[in-house]
Amino acid sequence: MPTEQQIRAEAAPSFTHKQVLEILAGLMLAMLTSMISTSVVGTALPTIVGTLGGQDQLAWVAGATLLTMTASTPIWGKLSDLYGRKLMFQAALVVFVVSSVAAGFSQDMGQLIAARAVQGIGAGGLAALPQIILGDVVEPRERGRYSGYIGAVFGLSTVAGPLLGGFIVDNMSWRWTFWFCVPLAVVAFVVIQKVLKLPFARTDTKVDWWGATFITGGTTALMLLLSLGGNEFDWNSPWTYGLGVLSLAMFGLAVVAERKAADPILPPHLFRDRTFVLSSIASLLVGAAMFGALMFLPQYLQIVKGMSPTGSGLMTLPLVLGLLVSSIAVGRFVSRTGRWKIFPVLGMLLVGVGLFLLSRLHVDSSLLLIGVDNVMLGVGLGASMQILILAAQNAVARADLASTTSGVSFFRSLGSAVGVAAFGAILTNRLTAELISLAKAAKLPLSGGAVPGLGSPEAIHQLPAPVLEIVLEAFTRAMNAVFLVGVPVAVLAAVAALMLKEIPLRSAQSAAPAAAVDPAAPPVTAGR
Repeated sequence: MPTEQQIRAEAAPSFTHKQVLEILAGLMLAMLTSMISTSVVGTALPTIVGTLGGQDQLAWVAGATLLTMTASTPIWGKLSDLYGRKLMFQAALVVFVVSSVAAGFSQDMGQLIAARAVQGIGAGGLAALPQIILGDVVEPRERGRYSGYIGAVFGLSTVAGPLLGGFIVDNMSWRWTFWFCVPLAVVAFVVIQKVLKLPFARTDTKVDWWGATFITGGTTALMLLLSLGGNEFDWNSPWTYGLGVLSLAMFGLAVVAERKAADPILPPHLFRDRTFVLSSIASLLVGAAMFGALMFLPQYLQIVKGMSPTGSGLMTLPLVLGLLVSSIAVGRFVSRTGRWKIFPVLGMLLVGVGLFLLSRLHVDSSLLLIGVDNVMLGVGLGASMQILILAAQNAVARADLASTTSGVSFFRSLGSAVGVAAFGAILTNRLTAELISLAKAAKLPLSGGAVPGLGSPEAIHQLPAPVLEIVLEAFTRAMNAVFLVGVPVAVLAAVAALMLKEIPLRSAQSAAPAAAVDPAAPPVTAGR
């Protein structure tokens, strides 16, 4: 008797270009809602803390979402295999909307952090499922032209989030940073309900709860270590070693559980597939390099160049423009030719060059130069991110589409967390060393209050001129070190992409012929 996955592969539906665009519109709207909601909060955090208090819990407002989003991503993929893509996508939307409303009504930081944690669970589904659904709707050869638009959503949300957050804080209550997404999510829900019709076969397969528990536990312990290490406790401390051991133990148990599971969340045979492994490694490195730039460049612009949060957000427009043009152009080329390998290789090399140029910035560097560097980063990221997922999808059977897509997405999210933690530690340590060195050379005492991170950019710029000069130079040198460390990370991602075997993208004409479906198999229903 054919399995559910085989039935899905054999009964893969055919959609017209217009129908694909309608489905894509709903997917992109949901993704944009999720991504903007994740980034919009950063601008409102000072106001939120002023209202709710809890300065010592500030990092958890963003960290809780990142933690649960990363941990839940692979689980959403498997649930969509068991209960249907459409149902799980809409479930993720509902979870995201309900938690967003709850976050807006929070009366203290504890309630807000709890709501943000649940919001991250929904965001995990909205990050992975659109790629999986697109994989069901379009064959790999045609998928490139559409996946480019999905990649562009990320760039747009990077700029739109901080700008929208600034507008809401200036003109409305901070609570609307959580509520504004509700009508957009409702529209996305209705669009998907109307246009997405995929075959689905009900089965008696059970959820791999042990695998889900150990994967979630291992990821949670690792994310706690990366989020709190160097802040809540020293890197060289029992907490660090304890969480590290717990994470390794959980992941080890996950391997055992997945080997024994009848329908594992991350099938072990995927890790014997060279394309999946290399795509996951490259995606992890892409996530680290990408967030190393996106998270810390605004700090340079606000502290060293004296720009407002809105102004620093606008300075990412060149990056978004480069990412938008690159992702769409590369997607169309890949769909036309079926060739893809060169793009993640050249893309990550471009990211490395862009990071190297950013590592050469000075206190008085021109905004035009920074804009050019951002364009290079955007072009490189646009040529890389979606192509790596596409390459992994193309190398596996349709039955493994969901697990493969959510697995690669999981490693990219994990890389982002690792990048933020590692680059943040480098910035802090380098900044302290540079402050001490420059202050000693200038024979000036430097108080702890002058250190960025212990004071706002506005407070830093109120320092006496001699001290301010030292702080700005020290911060610039520290940022140079962060960007320079990102260069080998990008190069390693390019090397991983170079090691990929280029399998020409499948088209509907090249797909394997469908096998006959057992009449005794469970009925295939549409709309799930």
